[in-house]
Amino acid sequence: MSHTYKKIELVGSSPLSSDDAIKNAISTAGQSLKHLRWFEVVETRGHIEAGVIAHWQVTIKVGFTLEEHA
Repeated sequence: MSHTYKKIELVGSSPLSSDDAIKNAISTAGQSLKHLRWFEVVETRGHIEAGVIAHWQVTIKVGFTLEEHA
């Protein structure tokens, strides 16, 4: 069976970790998008306050399957 996919770019954020920023982005996207299949990390960056990491931002590309209509 063949599928058609769409790929979008998202930015997740978290004060805890880069992994948590990714999870936040995917969780939020999953509330309005169906059939999420994969993600790839494009960029990781953070905000520094008083010499320590205060916030993470991770840009990801997320692929999902488009629904086929008969």
